[in-house]
Amino acid sequence: MAAPFRPDAFPCAPPGPRARFRCFVFLFPAGAGGKMASRKEGSGAAGSGFGASKGKGKAAATGDSAVKQVQIDGLTTESCIVVVLKIIKHYQEEGQGNEVVQGVLLGLVVDDRLEITNCFPFPQHTEDDADFDEVQYQMEMMRSLRHVNIDHLHVGWYQSTYYGSFVTRALLDSQFSYQHAIEESVVLIYDPIKTAQGSLSLKAYRLTPKLMEVCKEKDFSPEALKKASIAYENMFEEVPIVIKNSYLINVMLWELEKKSAVADRHELLSLASSNHLGKSLQLLMDRVDEMSQDIVKYNTYLRNVSKQQQQKHQYQQRRQQENIQRQSRGEAPLPEEDINKLFKPPQPPPRMESLLIAGQINTYCQNIKEFNAQNLGKLFMAQALQDYSN
Repeated sequence: MAAPFRPDAFPCAPPGPRARFRCFVFLFPAGAGGKMASRKEGSGAAGSGFGASKGKGKAAATGDSAVKQVQIDGLTTESCIVVVLKIIKHYQEEGQGNEVVQGVLLGLVVDDRLEITNCFPFPQHTEDDADFDEVQYQMEMMRSLRHVNIDHLHVGWYQSTYYGSFVTRALLDSQFSYQHAIEESVVLIYDPIKTAQGSLSLKAYRLTPKLMEVCKEKDFSPEALKKASIAYENMFEEVPIVIKNSYLINVMLWELEKKSAVADRHELLSLASSNHLGKSLQLLMDRVDEMSQDIVKYNTYLRNVSKQQQQKHQYQQRRQQENIQRQSRGEAPLPEEDINKLFKPPQPPPRMESLLIAGQINTYCQNIKEFNAQNLGKLFMAQALQDYSN
C-alpha cells in the first residue's frame, strides 16, 4: 500500500487568478489580525498546512458533521476530465488484483457541501525506488495545478478496495490525519469488483466526532472506548455522493448508451454465480477467525485479572492476621504498602483492532446481502418467466 498523503506537506501559497475567490483563505494566515473565512465563504479557518481547517465552523461547535453531502463534478471547466473516470483509470492502469491505489482529491467547500472538482493519482513505487520523494512529488503536482489555474485545495483522498476490505487501522490513521488537519476532508472508497458487475461502487466516509476525540486522546483502552460509547456501528459515517455532469456529458452518455451492443447487456441477466460470493465468504471467515483470536486474548486477560484479584485478597488477609498477632504481642503493626506496586495489573489488549475487525465483518455481510439479493431477484424472475412460458 502506498504511504498516506500528508495534508501538512505543502506550504501556504497564494492561489492563481481564477482560484482566488475559492482559496482566498490562504491570503489570511493565522495571527494576521483579520477574521478567518468561514466554510460558507469557501473554506474553513486557515491553519498549518495546505488548506487546513481547525474546525472553527458551526458544525464543529454543535458536534454535527462538517460535511453533509459530497458532490463530484463530472466535468471541470479547467481540465474537462471526469473525476470518477480518473479514479477508475488509475486502478485499471496500476491496480493488480488486491493492489491498492491511492490519490488526492481537490476541490472546495460550499456551505455543508463538499465539491470535488479534480484529483491526481499517487504513483506506485517499490522499495528499490529509494530516490523517490513523496513530499516533493505532491508539491510539484500542486504547483503545476496552481500554474494552470486548476483547483488545488485539498479536500481528501481516495483509495481502491478489494472485495470491500478497507476497514483497517491504516485507513483510520490516514483519515484521522486528514480530518484533524482539514475538517471537511473525506475518503472515497472505490470498489472495482462491484463496479465490474454493472453498478458503480463509490462511497465517501468520514470519522465520527466521537472517534475523532478518542483518536486525539490516543487512548484505545476498553474503558476509554466504553466511556465514549464507541462501537463498530458509529466509527465511520457515510456521506451521500451526488455525481454532477454537464449537459454535454449527459448527451454523450446517452449517445453511447444507444450505440452499445445489446449482447453486452445480456450478461447482467446471467444466472451463473460468479466467484464473488465464494471470495467474500472466504474473507468473512478469515475475519471471523481473527475476531475469535481476539476474544480468546480478551478472555485470557479477564482470567488474569480475576486471578490477580484473588492474590491481592489473600495477601491482604495474611497481612491483617499478622497485624492482629503483632498487636496481641504488643508490637507495632506492619507499615502499609502500596499493593499496586506489589501486584502490577496486566495490560488490557487493545480494543480498537477488535472494533475494526467487527466493522469489516459488517461490511462483508452487507456486500454478501446485496449480492444475494440481486441473484435471488434474477432467479425469481427466471422462475416466473418459465412458469409463464409453460
